[in-house]
Amino acid sequence: MGQADARVLTDAPDASNSTDKTAVPVRDAATVIVLRDAQTRPRVLMGQRGKSAVFMPSKFVFPGGAVDAVDATIPLARPPAPACDARLTDGSGTPPSALLAAAVRELWEETGLLLGTRDARAAVLDAPRGWRGYLATGHLPDGAALEYVFRAITPPGRPRRFDARFFLVQAEALASDPDDFSGAEDELSHLQWVGLDEVRGFDMPFITEVVLSELTARVEGRAVPGVPFFDNSTAESRFRRL
Repeated sequence: MGQADARVLTDAPDASNSTDKTAVPVRDAATVIVLRDAQTRPRVLMGQRGKSAVFMPSKFVFPGGAVDAVDATIPLARPPAPACDARLTDGSGTPPSALLAAAVRELWEETGLLLGTRDARAAVLDAPRGWRGYLATGHLPDGAALEYVFRAITPPGRPRRFDARFFLVQAEALASDPDDFSGAEDELSHLQWVGLDEVRGFDMPFITEVVLSELTARVEGRAVPGVPFFDNSTAESRFRRL
């Protein structure tokens, strides 16, 4: 894929952004794609951001958000697969375990769904803010259930910028009822399972559409090996596979 194509797909603004805009710091983030009924009628979990949100208002997105410093203090019940761990060790300085823990925390906060394995350590940890409710369930994040499938850096010129790692998890790996969103916070509304055959009818960011195209190819067995990476860390967009 050429630079121009990558630029269109990430919906990048004009490269003539002012210095103050391009100086917006890029924060590490984790996003979770929960896939259900992959062998029959594949569906993914999505929700709508509020219309007053600074970042992507009113858009339908996957659960996810910025990595918090405390995420690095949470041990994993099971480590990720070696290939996942190697690709996440990308020189950013953020430990792979923190990215995986952040993905689990964001899924818990935004949907009320629990991804984890029972672990006695959960009861004795000094639960930091943001993790108390999760750890009270007696679980720790299950790194082995998360597959690293996509990475994208928000282009310059946006009010907030993220270096987002997208993780795929099968709904069967959840430790809670996949239809019970009663524990969700209010960051996402209209939480629902959306069929891959109808998701294009939702108002989504361009990059989410790209991720869904990659996911569809994966489900259909025609995905290209490697993790797609849309690198918009500078005004020049670059695409490669990790």
